[in-house]
Order: sequence, then structure tokens, then C-alpha cells
Amino acid sequence: MLNDSVLKHRDKVALIFPQTNQSLTYGELDDAVDRVASWLLGLGLQAGDGIALLMENRPEFIVIGRAAIKAGLYYTPISTHLASDELAHILQDSAAMILIASSQTLEKARQLHQQYLSQASSVIPCFTVDEACDDFLSVTEACNEVTPLLAFPERPQGRDMLYSSGTTGKPKGVRRSLTPFADRDKPEPGFSNWQATFQIDRDAVYLSPAPLYHAAPLRYCMRVLNMGATCVILKKFDAQEALRSIEQYRVTHSQWVPTMFVRLLELPPEIRNQYDLSSMTVAVHAAAPCPVHTKQAMFAWWGDIIHEYYAGSEVVGTTWITPQEWHAHPGSVGRAMMGHIHIVGEDGQELPAGEIGKIYFSGAPGFAYLNDPEKTKSAYNEHGWATYGDIGHIDEQGFLYLSDRRADLILSGGVNIYPFEIESVLSRHAEVQDVAVVGVPDAVFGEVPKAIVQLRAGAKSDEQTAQRLIDFAQVSLAKIKLPRTVVFVDELPRLETGKLLRRVLKERYREQVGAGFLVRSAGKQ
Repeated sequence: MLNDSVLKHRDKVALIFPQTNQSLTYGELDDAVDRVASWLLGLGLQAGDGIALLMENRPEFIVIGRAAIKAGLYYTPISTHLASDELAHILQDSAAMILIASSQTLEKARQLHQQYLSQASSVIPCFTVDEACDDFLSVTEACNEVTPLLAFPERPQGRDMLYSSGTTGKPKGVRRSLTPFADRDKPEPGFSNWQATFQIDRDAVYLSPAPLYHAAPLRYCMRVLNMGATCVILKKFDAQEALRSIEQYRVTHSQWVPTMFVRLLELPPEIRNQYDLSSMTVAVHAAAPCPVHTKQAMFAWWGDIIHEYYAGSEVVGTTWITPQEWHAHPGSVGRAMMGHIHIVGEDGQELPAGEIGKIYFSGAPGFAYLNDPEKTKSAYNEHGWATYGDIGHIDEQGFLYLSDRRADLILSGGVNIYPFEIESVLSRHAEVQDVAVVGVPDAVFGEVPKAIVQLRAGAKSDEQTAQRLIDFAQVSLAKIKLPRTVVFVDELPRLETGKLLRRVLKERYREQVGAGFLVRSAGKQ
């Protein structure tokens, strides 16, 4: 929470939301947190109880989250894009005691309440951070009637309880123990290492252009506030607005995902070049693999300020790579910053450098998926090492390279094919905006790759274009790795983090194996 040294500067700006012209000083933030925490305690919530937030990026998101921490509660941010059954699953699985929505999400919350929550064994009270409406009481109005507590009970410090993105199935909650009251002022594990690696201090201005209901944007913002620095948070990502904010607020640090890089690079040169980005000293990206050529283009524009890390909501391990290291090891996501990396083969034995296997970490804090002991067990091996489920390899210097998730591997004629390798090649073609590759059933090979492509504006979705893409790819890929069919779509299913919902494509095209244009390879390889 905000410590005494931070609160000595109560007039310093803590939060800025450029697109809605809202801001809070540290004093205003602290007062708002005290009032909301007092309200939550007044509802009778006990230490370890949970609340759920269904709202877009706005100041109340941060205030309520920090108030939950102060009141000793778990808080679960929920993606505003989830379907009703997914929302209901998270609310019921997390045992949330209350749901807090906004005017923007009110209709979805109302439908959820009518279809699911009113039928539950215990009805979940619903609130809105805006004006009261129907059965939704207003948090703002309620808090205006609350007298903030002068002393808060000596409870454990609350924390977020986030759910996996559900890219491979139903979202799963990642629940960690609350911090004992006696340890409330101690930095969280890994904080000092993060601060040094991110090269950030209280004079920083941090830009967060992603939704706060995702792990990295939320946790980075909370850490930045704990330090007493300033957070600039976009309500919604917009490439030009992001550049404008960097210039206007003299942003020093920022965090991105690869799809944001793509959108930034698509801006016309005259727009890209009109903004002064010289204040920015560190930009970090993660969440999804970044094609090498995209990152090289960003280096050419922003210079050597772009860092990258690999981690997950479960926090079983973390890697980090600096710009200089990446130039020497292009495509790598770095060396271990938390935990130790192990590459494990199908037989459970650790593999040497250069060989591809499942990525495990040892030496990091343990975790458990809420209400799913079997899934928790599957994340650990006999040595107690934990995995995010990805596969890859390390080089002789210990730098990690990702291949894919184990579940996305295509086994064709006994050969392992990694979709990301094919996607990285196809994404370099001038006509390709976005691309995904999945395995589809084949009578001869078992599975073969299918490419699903979003073309750039002006490109034609025809057989000739499909063949051009394969002709381009076969210069870099062995014949067995070449897609047999190409499907053109208006847009690929991705989360805001850039993570591809590959399971959606797998399900769709296993039912439509012959969809798209049949293409041929030169047959030389």
C-alpha cells in the first residue's frame, strides 16, 4: 500500500486517464481508498472474502482494487468481453460476495444477474460505480454516506485473484495466500529485482495502454503506485493516442503487447514522426510471441529501449531480456529472472541446450488453481518444477526461446511442427496483416497445417494470393511445414493482450477441414 514516504507528496499526481480527462493526486487516491475500504468493511465482508469487478479502465478500478487490498479481501477483475456463461463461471467459482459494474457494463451485468445470479443458492449483490439503476446500488453514493475509519482492523493484506485467459478452456483462478498483517510493509517477493530490471523509480511516468483486468497491466500499475510514481492509463488502446500521451505527459516507462506494436507501425510516417518520444527510456513487452521483424522495426523507430519478459498469471517463473541481449540472441525471451529454467522431454528427463521440450521453472513460489486440484497437479512434475504449458529451448548461454504451447503442437507424419514458426514466416509477407496456423485432420499424415490469414487493406482474398503466400513461405520452411490450405478471414480471435484464441480456430476448422484455398508447394524439400 501507499507508504509514509509516498504520502508526504500528497499533491503529486498519481493517476491520469487522458481519454476522459481524469486525474487523482496521491492524497485524493488515499482518501478515496480509505472511504471505499471502510464501505467494504461495513458490508460485513470478512478477511479472505472476494469481490468481483466488471468494468473498463477508469479511476474507480484502481481505487476499489486498492481498497480491497486494505480491507483484506481478494478482488477479481473480469474481462468485459467474456460471454455470460464465462462470467457466471468466474463469479461462482471465485465465490465473489459482491459484483461491481459500471454504466458501460451494466447491461451485461443485468443480464448476468437475471440469468444466473438470481438462480444461485445465495444471490450476489450487484453495485455500479455510476448512478444507481434498478437493483444496482451506487458505490459512489454509498461511499458518500460513509465516515472513513480512523483505524482499520489488523487483517492480512488483500490481493488480486486473477483468472487465466481461457485460451485452452474455461478460465481458472490463480489464488495465492494473503500477506500477514505483520508483513504488510514488506515488499512483495521479486519487487526489488523488478524495480532494478525495469529501471524505474518514483520520478517515473508510466504508460499503461492495456485493459486493467489483465495481470501485467494491473500489477505493474499497482507497483508503480506503491513506489510513488505516476500512472498514465488509457481507457482503450489507440495507437495515435498512445503516442500523444507519451509526448504530452513525458512518459518514461511503458508496457505493450506485440499487436500494439503492429498497430503503431501501421500508422503513416507523417503521424508517427510528429510526436516527441524522447522522454521514454524503457518500453517493455510480453503476453504473446513477437515476430522478429516486428521487433526489429520497433528498434529502428524507438531505439534500444525495448525490453521483453516471459511470465504468466501463475508466476511460476520469469525471464527478462534487454535490448542489447536481444540483438545478440534475436527471438529469445531472455534468461531467468525468477526461478531456474528446465527443458524437459517426453520421458520426463531434462534436455540439454538446443533441444526442444516443455519449459519448467524451479525455485519460484508455488501456486494453486482455485477449485481444480487436478489442473494444479498437472502444472507440476515429479521434481516439483512448474510450467505454463509452453515448449521451447535454451541456448548455451541460458537464453530461452519459445516454440509454442504443447497443446498447439501439430504432429504431422511423426514430425513435430510448431505453428509459431510458420506464423513468423508468413507474417513477414507484405500482404499479411495477421496470421494463425492450426493443425487439421488428414488421412495420410494425421494432421497438416492450415493457415488462417487476415490480409492488409487492398489485398485480394483469392487463390492467387493464397499461392503467393505459400510460395513465399517455402523459401524458409521445409515442405512438411507448409500449410496445405489457406483461409482468409476479416479478423482473428485475439484477446486485448494479443493472445490468440487458437482453440476457437481449432474447433472451427476441425469441423471445416476443407475450408479455404488448396495450395501447392514446389516439392523440392
